Amino acid sequence: MRQTKRHSPGYFLALTFAFVLSLAALAASPGAQAQSPLPPFTPPNPPPPPGYTPPGQTNRDHSIKSEVALVVLHVTVADPSGQFVSGLTQGNFNVFEDKVEQKISFFSSRDIPVTMGLVIDNSGSMAEKRDQVNAAALAFVHSSNPQDEAFVVNFNDEYYLDTEGDFTSDPQNLSDALSRIETHGSTALYDAVIGSLDHLKKGHKDKRVLLLVTDGDDDASTNTLETTLKIAEQSDAAIYAIGVFSEDDRQHDKHTVRHSTRVLTELAEATGGAAYFPANLSQVTPICEQVAQEIRSQYSIGYYPSNTSKDGTFRTVQVQLIEPPKERGKLSVRTRSGYYAQKAPSSAGN
Repeated sequence: MRQTKRHSPGYFLALTFAFVLSLAALAASPGAQAQSPLPPFTPPNPPPPPGYTPPGQTNRDHSIKSEVALVVLHVTVADPSGQFVSGLTQGNFNVFEDKVEQKISFFSSRDIPVTMGLVIDNSGSMAEKRDQVNAAALAFVHSSNPQDEAFVVNFNDEYYLDTEGDFTSDPQNLSDALSRIETHGSTALYDAVIGSLDHLKKGHKDKRVLLLVTDGDDDASTNTLETTLKIAEQSDAAIYAIGVFSEDDRQHDKHTVRHSTRVLTELAEATGGAAYFPANLSQVTPICEQVAQEIRSQYSIGYYPSNTSKDGTFRTVQVQLIEPPKERGKLSVRTRSGYYAQKAPSSAGN
C-alpha cells in the first residue's frame, strides 16, 4: 500500500495565505468585472405527470415510479358549414380516456410545421387522372406551412420513395417526384400506407400526416386491412384519404367502390384525419387546399393519462367542447379515436 506524505501546520498556513492573495489579484483584474453571456432561452417542457419521480430516484415510500408518456392530440373544430373555428382556449376543451376525464397539461393553437407524405396511386387505372392529381398534390404543398418537410411515395404492385433524399421542403423537388410515373399494374394500398407510416418516423417534426390518393381497392398487398389499421393507430400520424372514382367505376364496379370507400374512411377516422370522395377530378384541388388549411388550423392538446398501466392496450379518446361560441352554431370536433398504451418490457426469464 502506498504511504501518504504528511505536512507541518506551517505549510498549510502559507498555502492558505497564497490562495487569498491570488483571489485578490483576480478580483482586481479588468476581466473579472465582465459578465458571462446568458445561456439561450429554452421554452419550458410540459409539466411532469402528477407523482412523477425522475428515473433512478425513489419517492417517500421507497418505490420507483416510471415515467408516463404525454399523449398529444391534434384536434379539428369546424362549424356546420365546414369552416374551421379558431380562437378557442384550453378552457373550451375536455379530454376523456376510456370515459375518464383527463387533466390537460399542454395546449397550443399555433400553426406548427409537419412531416408529411404524399402517397399516390400509380396503378394502370390512374393513367388519365395523374396530371390533375399531381396538380392537386402540389396545391396541397403550396397551401401548407413553408417549414413542412415532405416525401412522395408512388405505388402500384409495389411502392417507391421517389423524393431525392428522405424529405424535402422544395416544391420543385416534389413536383419532380410526382412526375416520375409509369402507370401500370395493380394496387398495393396497404403495403404503401404501412411503408409510408414507417418512413414518417424518420421525420424531424412532431406532427405527422399522410395524404393518400387512390382510385381503387387493394388487390396486391402482402398486409391486411386489420394490420394496416393497427399500425396506423399505433402511429401519431393523421391520414387524409381521397378516393378519385370515375363515373364508370360508380356505375359498373359498385362493389369495389363501396369497399374502397369503407377502407379509406376507416383509415382516416382511426387516425383523426378525413376521407373525401369528389364527384369529379376538378374537385380534388380544392379538397387538397382544404386539408392543408385544416392541418394549419388544428389545436394541439396534451395530457398524462391517469391510467399509468403499461399494458399495451388500446385506449379510446374523446374530446368535448365546453361553452363553444353560440354564434358559430353546432360545432364538430375530430381527433384520433385512441392510441395504444406503452407496453412494459418482459421480465428477464419470462
